Amino acid sequence: MAYTALYRKWRPTRFEEVRGQDAIVKTLKNQLKSGRIGHAYLFSGTRGTGKTTVAKIFARAVNCEHPVDGSPCNECPTCREILTGNSVNVVEIDAASNNGVDNIREIREEVRYRPTEGKYRVYIIDEVHMLSTGAFNALLKTLEEPPEYVIFILATTEVHRIPVTVLSRCQRYDFKRLPLSELENQVRDLLNAEGVEAEEAAVRYIARKADGSSRDCLSLLEECISFNFGEVLTYERVLEVLGAVDQTVFSELIRGVIGCDISRTTGLIDELIASGRDLSQFVTDLTWYLRNLLLLQTGNPTEDVLGVSKENLAVMKQEASDMDIDQAMRYIRILSQLNNDMRYSPSRRVLLEIALMKMMQPEMEEDTESLKDRVRQLEDIIKNGQFTAGKAGNSDSAEGSSGDAAAAKAPEKDNAPKAPQKTTEVPEAVYEDYAMIRKDWEDIVRNAQRLLRSLLQKTEVSASESGIEILAKDSFTYATLERGHREKEVEELLKARYQKEFRVRLRQLKSTESAPRIVPGKRIPGIEMDIEEE
Repeated sequence: MAYTALYRKWRPTRFEEVRGQDAIVKTLKNQLKSGRIGHAYLFSGTRGTGKTTVAKIFARAVNCEHPVDGSPCNECPTCREILTGNSVNVVEIDAASNNGVDNIREIREEVRYRPTEGKYRVYIIDEVHMLSTGAFNALLKTLEEPPEYVIFILATTEVHRIPVTVLSRCQRYDFKRLPLSELENQVRDLLNAEGVEAEEAAVRYIARKADGSSRDCLSLLEECISFNFGEVLTYERVLEVLGAVDQTVFSELIRGVIGCDISRTTGLIDELIASGRDLSQFVTDLTWYLRNLLLLQTGNPTEDVLGVSKENLAVMKQEASDMDIDQAMRYIRILSQLNNDMRYSPSRRVLLEIALMKMMQPEMEEDTESLKDRVRQLEDIIKNGQFTAGKAGNSDSAEGSSGDAAAAKAPEKDNAPKAPQKTTEVPEAVYEDYAMIRKDWEDIVRNAQRLLRSLLQKTEVSASESGIEILAKDSFTYATLERGHREKEVEELLKARYQKEFRVRLRQLKSTESAPRIVPGKRIPGIEMDIEEE
């Protein structure tokens, strides 16, 4: 026997099996039980939501010899003939290929004759919006006053293309996208029926990738099952089949964008392309990831709402705290525009890299969101003391300040000799200064830039005569600090705060090692300060 695709094999045959369209199913069943059956129906909605399926069930139900609570029995001769496609009373027409006036005239000729078996002659016209203007006009009269034994069911994904004169003659039912929970349950039920084991993360991703379409969900699942035939369907294998990436890649990319690390972000894009990932799908998933960060900034959604695990939710909360709402919205706007541009461009990588540069450098754009982002960056620079003294003026003496102001007002001459620029030398820190850093560490971290602050919050600090040692508590924090050379930023931060040169090193705490602590009251003779005990 020939193989049948999953979405055909498991297509609902009764109203009770239809998922996610409870209001429509209840209305149609009540009409069948009460005998208040209309002559024309319009089923609209996105692809794969059950329009044609419900139309076929309805066509069997109105002709069924032994209906059960409004649903067809699927056992009587009439139902079996319709199921096998041998009934002349149920006619399915594809308007995409039969959209001319002559096709509609054939229907008008056929409706003159009563059905030989059953009660109704049902015409299911799929993609009805593809009919020509002349075909719509030819259909109007028959649609308005058909014989009592004729029912028209029109199905479309683009209801706005149907003339108002046709809409006014039909009962309209809008099929909505299936919720994520409903699709997840559908995938689980089908996996159990097919005898396939799968991880919960894999089920959740397939359901989310379907974007509310039941048919898309089953098609994606069939593709994944075929690739992993006879094996457990894991999350990593689903990503490999569908050309997607793990959430940790989005997390690392966002951290690189917030930290304005161009080399890091372009390196990630190189890895994605080398592994054969689909860039369009990557942009779509990244936009969804930023949408989740935006939800975390504006509320407190659970992992079920976001469709992530508890571990990933904790990481996302930290990233959401490092980003402003306006900043997240600007990122989403840039990626949404990128998604549209990538559809028609052969150079998708170039467009993606340009978009990432726009996200990191708001001065490349002139909209309000980018201006707010530029102001935020300037505020961080001023707050951390990362501006140059030569540009902001020097505070050596009042005369120097007034002299600089006068020089700025006076017109410059091309041949005028330029005075040598003063450089302020700061002394090198001693042990007492390093010991003071240990006590002030929490306050130093609070005043650091957003990304640096979020990383330093997961560290401890140790001071000695040779310098400061930043101790990372986990491997991710250590790798991020080391890759971005963040110890240099800490040195500049301490220099601006204490006006002294500090030496900073980076190290990861071992699993058996504890962070150093201050022992109050324990002192070395001759040195009046608390000491650290490791």
